[in-house]
Amino acid sequence: MRPVRLPAWTATLTWKSACFIVVMCCSLAAVLGALVHVEVTRQTMATAREKALAKLLEVARAYEAGEPLPRGSWLDPVGLPPDLRTLAVSGRRGTLVADHRGRPTMWAAGPADGRALATTVDYGQSARTISGLDNAIIGSSLLAIGGTLLVGAFSVTRVTRRLHQTAAVARRITQGDLDARVDDPRTRTPSRHQDEVATVAAALDTMAGSLQAKLESERRFTADVAHELRTPLTGLQAASELLPEGRPTELVRERVRTMRQLTEDLLEISRLDSGSEVVESDLHQLGRLVRRVVRASGTDSEVVVVRDAHVETDRRRLERVLGNLVANAHKHGRPPVVLTVDGPVVTVRDHGDGFPEYLAAHGPQRFRSGGKGHGLGLTIAVGQARVIGARLEFLVAEGGGGLAVLTLPDDVPTQAP
Repeated sequence: MRPVRLPAWTATLTWKSACFIVVMCCSLAAVLGALVHVEVTRQTMATAREKALAKLLEVARAYEAGEPLPRGSWLDPVGLPPDLRTLAVSGRRGTLVADHRGRPTMWAAGPADGRALATTVDYGQSARTISGLDNAIIGSSLLAIGGTLLVGAFSVTRVTRRLHQTAAVARRITQGDLDARVDDPRTRTPSRHQDEVATVAAALDTMAGSLQAKLESERRFTADVAHELRTPLTGLQAASELLPEGRPTELVRERVRTMRQLTEDLLEISRLDSGSEVVESDLHQLGRLVRRVVRASGTDSEVVVVRDAHVETDRRRLERVLGNLVANAHKHGRPPVVLTVDGPVVTVRDHGDGFPEYLAAHGPQRFRSGGKGHGLGLTIAVGQARVIGARLEFLVAEGGGGLAVLTLPDDVPTQAP
């Protein structure tokens, strides 16, 4: 038997606080109501008992004097409760509340020559007083619970609203928006006492500021290093062209080209990290653009257009993304490499060993690659995809192999090829 799953809203702090407030108010109201009911009933019954015993004393005097019994007094009456009759016959006096002729009545009985001498006092007014008090207790308890619940819900909602705001800012920071801040007004004045939520908000803002400063410092360092390397590498490439032809010269030229490409990749990543990239969008036919990327790559890649589409995007950046994916598929995977266009979705499939687990789970990481390379190509692809508003995912294809899925914004109606 499957366990019953409660709705998601029952896990919220507001719901739990409301339940706690209701339970506590109901418990407090029940305890106070019971205490008041017991005390008022005790006092009311004590007063009625004193009146009944005083009347029984007068009736006993009249019986002993041989005078007629007062109204409401009898000798062995029919309606006398059996327990009270037994008590009176045994020679003791007592009182008991019971119905008499359909009305609440306080009975008082005592011994009279082996029989029971009894009298009654009307208990209806006292019973109505107690009933009215009980109704008043219930009504006031409901009002108190409702008022407390409203005030408590208002207070808890203010706290949860601030918590939701803090959580939203944390999510924005996780997504890369390092400028996001909670900026709780309670943290602006140092002399002002802060509650726990304000403390968490201040800690989050401080953490975001430190993280932003650290990443900005690393970005500037990477950009400065890459920029400073461009000049000597350009001179080194020019000098390598003057070397005599031969295997050593080819090795030098290859290493210089690798260094230049690495430097350009680092500069591009630095620009992507800065968030200063400007998108130049235009309308392009996706199938034609993919074919042009494959031709420019000079690789033996197959293009399959299931459903063509017109997309409004930055052609240069999209070609950069697709070019890096195709190059990665041929470098780290095995042929055949197939590019499939299905509306605004482009997939790049190879038949190699597939993407590493860390890449499929967390995305590409700089200078970490499952084989040859520095992991910068896929990092640039993800960054450029983010700039044009696309989503790039790395999956494991059915039957093995790597599968990169690029989903472009579908703002323009698609059409068949």
